[in-house]
Formats: sequence, C-alpha cells, structure tokens
Amino acid sequence: MTPSRLEDLAVFGSTPAFTEPRHVGRPNMPDRERVLELVGEAMDRRWLSNEGPLHEAFQERVRQITGARHCVVVANATLGIQLAARALGMEGEIIMPSFTFVGTPHAVSWIGLEPVFAEIDPRTHTLDPAAVRTAIGPRTGGIVGVHLWGRSAGAEELEAIAEEHDLPLVFDAAHALGCTRAGRPVATLGDASVISFHATKVAGAAEGGAILTDDAELAERLRRMRNFGFVAFDTVEGLATNAKMSEMNAAMGVASLERFEEFVAVNRRNYEGYVAGLQDVPGVEVIDYADGDEHNFHYVVLEVPAAVRDPLIRVLQAERVLARRYFFPGCHRLAPYAPAGASLSATDEVAGRVVTLPTGTAMSADDVARVCAIVRVAMAHADDVVRRLAADPAGLGR
Repeated sequence: MTPSRLEDLAVFGSTPAFTEPRHVGRPNMPDRERVLELVGEAMDRRWLSNEGPLHEAFQERVRQITGARHCVVVANATLGIQLAARALGMEGEIIMPSFTFVGTPHAVSWIGLEPVFAEIDPRTHTLDPAAVRTAIGPRTGGIVGVHLWGRSAGAEELEAIAEEHDLPLVFDAAHALGCTRAGRPVATLGDASVISFHATKVAGAAEGGAILTDDAELAERLRRMRNFGFVAFDTVEGLATNAKMSEMNAAMGVASLERFEEFVAVNRRNYEGYVAGLQDVPGVEVIDYADGDEHNFHYVVLEVPAAVRDPLIRVLQAERVLARRYFFPGCHRLAPYAPAGASLSATDEVAGRVVTLPTGTAMSADDVARVCAIVRVAMAHADDVVRRLAADPAGLGR
C-alpha cells in the first residue's frame, strides 16, 4: 500500500509499502548467459588467473570508458589504493577526508601510513582544499581525495596544492566510473585514480578494482607490483604483492560493462524520478548532479534536518525500504581512528543529515514513486513522527 496519511505508515502499524526489501546498493546484474559463456571460455582455456584474455579485455574496456591512458586492473579497490600509495612513494601522514567509506583510511593504515583527516566542504561533501592546506605539515607524505557520489569538486585545487608541495595525489574514485569533471574524465585527475568494481557499484565484477593513470612508468610499476614483483618468468624486482583479478571476476566485469550504458540510463531515470517526486518537500534536498558533467547517477542522496534523519530512516525501513545513513559517523569517530581526536564540525553535520535511497536496475519507476510518497508523508508530519518514535524507541508499539 502506498501511504498518503500518517496512519498509513508501517512504522505505526499499517501494511508495509513493499513486500520485498528494496536495498541500497543491490547489484546491477549482467546477462546471465553472457557471464556463463565467458566463464566457460575461461574454463576451456584452463586459464583462470595471471592476466588472462578476459582480464585483458576487461582492463581495456575500463580504460576506454574512463578515458585514462593506462589501466591496471586489480582484485579490489582497497588493494588499488595501497598499490598506488606504495608505487608513488607515499610515507608518513596522508591527508584525506573522514566522510568516506572506512576502506579509504584502512587502505593506507594497513601499509603503515597515518591518515590525517581534513574537513569537507559541506556543499559538495568532498575534501575542502583550504583544509588540506592547513593540514599539511612536516610529516605529510601524500593526499588522498575522494570523488564522493562520483562528484569531484575541488579536484583542480587539490592538484595545484599537490604540485606546490611536491606531494603525490591519489583519488579514491570508487564511485566515479564514467564520470567527468569540467569535461575531463575523473580517472585522469591526480597521479592516479582508483575505481571500484565491487558488487554494489554501478557496474561490478563481484569484486574488483582498477588503477587509472596517464603516467606510463607508474602504470608499468603498478603492473609489476600487483604480480609479486615479477619482471620475467623467474625474476622478481622489488617487494610486491598479489593483487591480480581472476578470470571469473573479469568475466563478470566484461559482461557488466556491456550493459554499462543501460545501467546508467536506469540510474538516471530513477534519480530524475526522485528529484521530481521530492522537489517541493520542505526539509528535503536531493544532491545535485546538474553541473553539465557526465555522471553515473548511482547514488541518490538526500539531505534532511538532523533531528529528522534517523526517524525518517526508521519510517522507510519499516516500509522495507532499506535506506542508509552514509558515511556515518565519519571515519574520525570510528574505533581505529577516534583516539586521534580530530575535530571536524562540517563532517559531523553532513554525516548527521545524509540519507541514501535505493536505485539501480532492481528499482522500477513505480518503486521510486512509492518511496517518494513515503518520504512526503513522513516529512509532512515530521514533528509527529519524531515525537511518536521518540516515545517508542524500540518500536514495541507496532
């Protein structure tokens, strides 16, 4: 049932709007028969890893889509950030935003580097270049920017700062496949960019990542580093690791990229449906992609008043719309990093008002309209929703 009144909401005892959960990040699926065909070819060849034909085909397709000169496919984006950091000689303190997936600081911490969290711009949710300048100190050894939601505001300023201080600059571009910044492919920003092909991304390889760069020497170094440092059949040159993508994952990746334009079109339809359905709802702002650049529209992100955010998520989840609060509470407040005591007021504020909604090919236009109806009812009665849910924090009155 699509709610139209406060008492129609499932959180207050009515029937949920959806019989099956609608997830944030539910995978966009490639054609099953195409995946099985590619996997069968790999099995027939008995070539299942070590940079096989599917790995090479996937790598080249990613390079074409991103517009980078060089693509180095890896097993996942976390390894991609680690390889890029080591290949660029990062050491000491690495400046990055706290408003990101915890995998970003984990990646550098795991290889002995120290994340230093700098403030974000509350309008763009991305790293504030002015805060980066302030954070630079004698132990600073690099900068990791994040193209959050696929948006890359401030990237040119970060490039200028990195050049001025002779610091390597890597972008966590996990969200940004197919996106551009001022007409420039996001993958060509900085010294290197790392894209994710995790199952939750716009196009996935079940697990996977890719490092993009325009630097041929860096790309060659990265290729050696992902394969134990081998430079010949029995010759190893330098410390390295195993970050290769398997042919099974590459099969998923190739088949997913064959549907990439379709996935983006569905995401855009859903995004525009959310914008149209929520544009006149007081207290709700859908983050904007209308900047003239190319986007994959894979994240539908709302900003709502902090006092309403968690009650709204509770309302949505009762309707089986599994909305989420990304990236709460900010990495600087998570156990591994909280002892450093970073004070980031803008990050705290943004983390307290962001809601992400389901999109992708698992969502129909009708599904989007129903989610909008739920949000409209909840926000029209926001004071009552907050009051009633505060009186029943465990949901025992349902």
